[in-house]
Amino acid sequence: MRVFFDASTLLAAIIKAHPAHASALLTLQRVQQKAHTGFVAAHTLAELYANLTRLPIRPRIPPKLALQLIQHNVIETCQIISLSGDDYVTLLTHLARLEITGAAIYDALLLHAAWIANVDQVITLNLHDFRRVYPQLSDKIVSPLEL
Repeated sequence: MRVFFDASTLLAAIIKAHPAHASALLTLQRVQQKAHTGFVAAHTLAELYANLTRLPIRPRIPPKLALQLIQHNVIETCQIISLSGDDYVTLLTHLARLEITGAAIYDALLLHAAWIANVDQVITLNLHDFRRVYPQLSDKIVSPLEL
């Protein structure tokens, strides 16, 4: 199975104190064990780094540890999908047609990468917004809590 992770699921998988940790970790472990093929958008790497380094936990996760966590859990196990300039133009056209505004474009960026990767599942803790901005994938968008 080809699965696409967003930052919310990866963050939950990495942080033991996260309420969705057990479920999210299980989905990531399936990729690490090569039972599934994992994908992430290139943008997700930046989003995950930002979230890891600003979590309101003590002690804070320092930048070098955040990089190590991303390297081990994501970069070494998932294929990274980058968008081209043409992909951005296509995505903007898609959003304008749906009359989607504002920061929802960041969710749409991830989902466009998932569309390009032709995945079987998009795993997120942000079901409502993901389904709204990319209805073509709505039947593939699931929560790790549902798996």
